[in-house]
Amino acid sequence: MDITLDNIDLQILELMQNNARISNADLARELNMAASAVLERVKKLEQKKVILRYNAAISPQAVNQKLLAFIFIKSQEGFTCSTNTADALSALPEVQEVHHIAGEDCFLVKVRTEDSASLMALMRNSLKQIPGILSTKTTIVLETVKEQQQLVILKK
Repeated sequence: MDITLDNIDLQILELMQNNARISNADLARELNMAASAVLERVKKLEQKKVILRYNAAISPQAVNQKLLAFIFIKSQEGFTCSTNTADALSALPEVQEVHHIAGEDCFLVKVRTEDSASLMALMRNSLKQIPGILSTKTTIVLETVKEQQQLVILKK
């Protein structure tokens, strides 16, 4: 899907990425535009699925999600990596990200749990129930140096 964005769209995205709660009036002020024109552009960015959602960044420690792990998963489908497996992985509440990957494994999954016991329970009780999973390799994160969802927005 080719989505054409001009510099004003890119500026809106950059401002909103830095502060999703920025008001329409503040956006308009920053861009020297009428509030109605900015609102129309934001609505179009939402309709085009450029802006996917608005959410708060929450400290995992504050909600007792202290353990971060990445799980490499090999499935029996091989390179085709069934969407059924991806959907089943995505449905697990502890799973934050599911990526189809190239290489020996089919998926790279990011999970957050309370501790190693809850990670083990997730693997024994949930992952084991997903048909087609042949093997897993788990990497537990000891310390996070940088983690962000913000994208680099290059202006034209």
